[in-house]
Amino acid sequence: MIRYPYLQDGATVGITAPSSGVDPDLHELLRQSIKRLASQGFQSITGETAWMQEKAKSAPAKIRAKELNDMFQNEAIDAIIPPWGGELLIEILEHLEFDQVQSKWVLGYSDTSVLLLALTLKTGIATAHGVNLIDLRGEQVDETTAKWRSALATKPGESFTQYSSPAYQRNWQHDNPTPWIFHLTEPTVWKTIESESVQMKGRLLGGCIDVIRHLIGTPYGDVATFQQQFIGNDPIIWYLENCEMSTTDLRRSLIQMKLAGWFANCSGILFGRSPANQSVDGYEVEDVYRELAQELGVPIVYDIDCGHVPPQLTLINGARAEVNVKDGKGVVVQQFC
Repeated sequence: MIRYPYLQDGATVGITAPSSGVDPDLHELLRQSIKRLASQGFQSITGETAWMQEKAKSAPAKIRAKELNDMFQNEAIDAIIPPWGGELLIEILEHLEFDQVQSKWVLGYSDTSVLLLALTLKTGIATAHGVNLIDLRGEQVDETTAKWRSALATKPGESFTQYSSPAYQRNWQHDNPTPWIFHLTEPTVWKTIESESVQMKGRLLGGCIDVIRHLIGTPYGDVATFQQQFIGNDPIIWYLENCEMSTTDLRRSLIQMKLAGWFANCSGILFGRSPANQSVDGYEVEDVYRELAQELGVPIVYDIDCGHVPPQLTLINGARAEVNVKDGKGVVVQQFC
C-alpha cells in the first residue's frame, strides 16, 4: 500500500538542498521564500546546504545526504521542500537511509524528481512533483501553482481535482519581477496523439526524464518490484518532462525506459511542456510521441502543465489517478488510496 503524508496547517517545513543550493548573491530569494511560508502560517527549519553552492552542488554528497537524513528522521519536520533542483542529486542516493525515512511530504521538480521517484519506489511513500520553494516567494500565486497546498493537505482515502491552466509562461523574465513571479501570457492547450479525446487511469509515476532515466538498472529504479509490492500491479500513468534534451536524446531515453520494462503495464503517458525538444534533421518531438504511442499502444498527451515551463500541476507519485483530456483542456483527479 502507498503511504500518504498529510500536511497540516502550521506545519514545519524543512528546507535543504539535496542537489543545488542558493548562491550568496541570490540569498534574498531564499529569504523571501522563507518569509512567504511564514506568512501562510508555516514554520521552517533551514539547513546549511540551502545557503551553499560550489561546483554544481550545494555540498559534497555525504554532507547533503546527512542533512536530508536528519530532516527525514526529525519528528519536528512535517515536509521537506528544497529551494530548487540542480544537477547532481543522484550522488546522494547511496548515502540515504531509506529504511529510517518517516512519512512526510517531499515537494519539488527538476533534479529533485530523482529523489521523489527513488523514495516512492523504495519505500512506497507518496511524493509530490510540483513547484519549487523559490517559486513560492511571490505576493500572489496563480490557481494552478497554489494547488500544491490543498493537494498535500488531502487526507488518505480522499481525492483532489486539478484542471489545465488557462495560460502558461513562454519565457523566464528575471529582469521583470512582479508580485506573481510567473508571467502567464500564452494560452494553454493540452494536445493528444491519434485521438481527439483521451481518458487514462492508473498510478502516477514520473519526473524530469533527463535525470530519472539514470535510475534505470540501479536499486533505486526497480519499477517492477514497486508495482508488485506497493500498488498490486495497477497500471502506471507516466508523466515526463524534458528540460534540455534534443528529440533524438529524448527518443533514446524513452527506448531505454521501454527496454528496461518501465512501460510494462502502462496505461498512458503525459508529457510536460518543454523549453528543449530541439529537432534533429527534421525529427520533431511530435514524431517521437507518435512513434511511442504506436509502439506501446497507449494514449499520449503532451504539453501538459508539468516541468520547466510553468505553471505546473502537483502530481503525486503513487496516487491513483484519472486523466481526461478533450478540446485542449485537461482534468486530473488523484485519489489517495
